[in-house]
Amino acid sequence: MVTTADNSLPNRSPSDGSLTDATLVEVLEETAAGLLERHLATTKEWFPHALIPWTSAVDYDDDYEWDPADATIPPAVRSALFVNVLTEDNLPYYFRDIERMFGRDGAWGEWVRRWTAEEGRHGMVLNTYLQATRAVDPVDLERARMIQVQTGAVPEPPNPAEGLAYVSLQELATRISHFNTGGLLEDPVGRQIMRRVASDENLHFLFYRDAFSATIEIDPSMAVMAIEKQTVNFAMPGVGIPGFNSHAKAIADAGIYDLAIHHDQILQPVIMRDWAVESIEGLSPEAEASRERLLKYISRVGKVGARLASRREEKAARAAEREPTPV
Repeated sequence: MVTTADNSLPNRSPSDGSLTDATLVEVLEETAAGLLERHLATTKEWFPHALIPWTSAVDYDDDYEWDPADATIPPAVRSALFVNVLTEDNLPYYFRDIERMFGRDGAWGEWVRRWTAEEGRHGMVLNTYLQATRAVDPVDLERARMIQVQTGAVPEPPNPAEGLAYVSLQELATRISHFNTGGLLEDPVGRQIMRRVASDENLHFLFYRDAFSATIEIDPSMAVMAIEKQTVNFAMPGVGIPGFNSHAKAIADAGIYDLAIHHDQILQPVIMRDWAVESIEGLSPEAEASRERLLKYISRVGKVGARLASRREEKAARAAEREPTPV
């Protein structure tokens, strides 16, 4: 498991399972410093204004009313863009929780502020792109943003271990959602924006994934129980968005993000491969029971996801058969 920039952990003894939240953050400080250094060496500077198709933008009249005909993208992709940008706009509450869990001092504090600055850039470029291209209704978008930010609904992991487990899964899920949304955009500019944002999200995922790998080595029992709790109760941060359930269904039906993707591209590669949860040794009886529940849950998600995906494929095939043949 990769944990620091030089692929090694500082010399430290495993915990007996009694680490406090503050102690875990302190013990992971050197790991965080190495991962931050790696992140800064890997990430690339970019500018939202340079990606916006300004020539597509025109002034909005005072009596402007959005017409779906103004947008040339399918409704499901509009749903994905709507959810994606509102998720990014809720940054103040993500920052609050990340700082609450990891603190404002040392390497962790530096990471929290760097992460916040990069996430803020994502919201900026996505929102400006949608305003310039009129891809979604700007009035609906702003009203939903006001509701989302005033509500302040975000997942709130109770401690740093569960926080690292959650953000590892969430950052990867966000990267996949952004990338797949871009893949369905015919607009090459929009596709470039979504891939640029997805690339940043992937680097965020790598930081958190490897920080949690270090947590497994420090306290495997605590780590396994954290994985189980956050996997079983996992929810994307957009759950507070108005109409989220209908948007989520459209996003799943379009193959942008669904249960099968969640299993095949997140649970399996991260929990089963990267964190190798099946082979972790030295677990307490409580953690062993937690691992057993986790493995059963992942198996069940895989079966349900595959079944739902198969049904959607069959439905799409039937719909295609009903379409009239061009003369």
